[in-house]
Amino acid sequence: MDELNGRMIACQLLITGLIARVANDSNDPLRFLTEFRDEIRAVVNQVNIAGMENTDRVRQTAQQTVDELFSLMKPPSVDSSVD
Repeated sequence: MDELNGRMIACQLLITGLIARVANDSNDPLRFLTEFRDEIRAVVNQVNIAGMENTDRVRQTAQQTVDELFSLMKPPSVDSSVD
C-alpha cells in the first residue's frame, strides 16, 4: 500500500508541474488554471467507477484531490528586479 501511495504522490507532483508549466506559458495563467480545473472536475463527475459499493466516497476523494492540486498552484510571481 505504501508503494501505491508513493506512486500516486509522484504522479500528482508530475501532473502539477506539467499543468503549472503550461499555465506559465499561457497569456492568462489564472484563467487557464480555472478553466482546466473546471474541466478536470467535470471529468471526475462523469467517470464511471465500477466494482465498488460506495462510489460517492471515491468521487468525493477524487474531487478533493483535484482541488488540493490546484490550490497549490499560484500565478507566476512578478520579479521586480528584472529590468
